[in-house]
Amino acid sequence: MTASVLTPQIEARFAAVRQLADAVLFEGYVLYPYRASAAKNRLRWQFGVLAPPDWGAGQGEHSSQRTECLLEPRGDAVLFAELRFLRTQRRTVQRADPPGFVTVAELELSDRVLTPWDEGVEERVQLVLPIADLAEQPRILPFSRPAGEETEEVRGQGGRLVGRLIRRRAELTGELRISCVELPGPYAVRKLTVEVANTADWQPEPDADREAALPRSLVSAHLLLGLDRGRFLSPTDPPEWARPATADCANAHTWPVLAGEPGSGDLLLSAPIILEDHAAIAPESPGVLYDALEIDEILTLRTAALTDREKREARGTDARAAAVIELADTLPPQVLERLHGAVRSLREITEPAAAADPDDALQRLLSPGTPWWDPEADASVDPQRDTVLVDGRAVGAGSRVVLRPGRRRTDAQDLFLHGRGALVEAVLHDVDGGVHLAVTVDGDPGADIRREQGRFLYFQPDEVALQAGEATVRPDGATPVVET
Repeated sequence: MTASVLTPQIEARFAAVRQLADAVLFEGYVLYPYRASAAKNRLRWQFGVLAPPDWGAGQGEHSSQRTECLLEPRGDAVLFAELRFLRTQRRTVQRADPPGFVTVAELELSDRVLTPWDEGVEERVQLVLPIADLAEQPRILPFSRPAGEETEEVRGQGGRLVGRLIRRRAELTGELRISCVELPGPYAVRKLTVEVANTADWQPEPDADREAALPRSLVSAHLLLGLDRGRFLSPTDPPEWARPATADCANAHTWPVLAGEPGSGDLLLSAPIILEDHAAIAPESPGVLYDALEIDEILTLRTAALTDREKREARGTDARAAAVIELADTLPPQVLERLHGAVRSLREITEPAAAADPDDALQRLLSPGTPWWDPEADASVDPQRDTVLVDGRAVGAGSRVVLRPGRRRTDAQDLFLHGRGALVEAVLHDVDGGVHLAVTVDGDPGADIRREQGRFLYFQPDEVALQAGEATVRPDGATPVVET
């Protein structure tokens, strides 16, 4: 077996997937507020950590991961594989103390604050293998990265030497173990198995902790696999005939899915987090924020609002953290507006309403070019005039009710509104046939602002009661009748 650089064609196809793979590789790399001193940045590297075998077994970490999937190669198909992982590079900060240097907890400069930190260096192991060769016997590819140390001078104003950074890397060794066997049956399908193992010959001290093991670990390890001829079968949604064989695939500590453009099957991403087939980065995302548990819009605004001292510390934490600060500080307003969100799962129906089936109420109410979820698509509903029965009486916009939120409410704060009076602002119908009352609470000093912005509280009809002596609203819009 010969490790090789990818062909230009495969390189271009892999490059299109690496943006998504980078989101896996660097997920959680550094979290808001992007400072090394922040508590949630002190326990890092949560995904795909392959630790040295003599340490990880008793510490809750694994030393290997296994990917199994089905593929249908054609002719003399060739498998292209790329293992990607981060290598932990430990950074020490020293202050100039002539005639030498002294290690410090931080070194403050005019534009940044430098602190000790574990930097992540991207590593790749690439290989090219004809499927026919794999059918003959499994292959093993050992790989290694040597230990190393680098020193970077730190200079302040006027070019004066104020300190230095020392970066140390431990030796890494590992193996890729690959096999591909043809399955019995009428289909020309094969099972591909790729194992990634940390083979570090490290004998840890009895009290060695995770911090000691990380420099010798493969962090965020994941695989990109490609075929030049043929296709991979979806591990999560295979053809019906392939479901039994897919169920027999044993994946350990990784989750393989189809990658690339929807409908294609020549690329597969096996990552340590759960993804869907043909996952992609949202086009609205302005850049890498490393903190996917947050909403981009909120995260960007909060980052821009950090103090100057906090931003300087973030810039000194890591080059990637510094890039996040720069992004938040320079994001144009039109780009920020895109972060409000987008609807992707709802399709637009553009056929003329006259051409629709008369028995299909939804289609009949749609106007040309109007999405079915748009309120303008259904002329039969009017939030300001519609009513709903509450205890047998019609309630609509302008009715006054008493709030009786039930225990099924997902927002526990609504229970504090129990017994409060409210004004019904609108009656809304959702696409699933549910009815909701939009209300403003009596005595809310911000009610006028909420009304102007269209921001209300929402309750279902069985969560309100009509206030005694209040007028109900007739379904035909006639003069209200006072109920006693």
